[in-house]
Amino acid sequence: MTVVWRKSSYSGGADDEQCIELGRLASSIGLRDSKSPASGHLSLSEVEFGGLVESIKRAQGLSG
Repeated sequence: MTVVWRKSSYSGGADDEQCIELGRLASSIGLRDSKSPASGHLSLSEVEFGGLVESIKRAQGLSG
């Protein structure tokens, strides 16, 4: 399976030092450091990923 990694649309571009990429894995969602893709990735289930997104939104004072 070839994973297509995508960088956030909020990324600051090539000089952005704090950017992650997401990729759809066989049975999970992968997150990796865009500056060090060969270092591996973190795998989260869809439920775990959804919880992470909701936690980030709450921390930023965002809703929905």
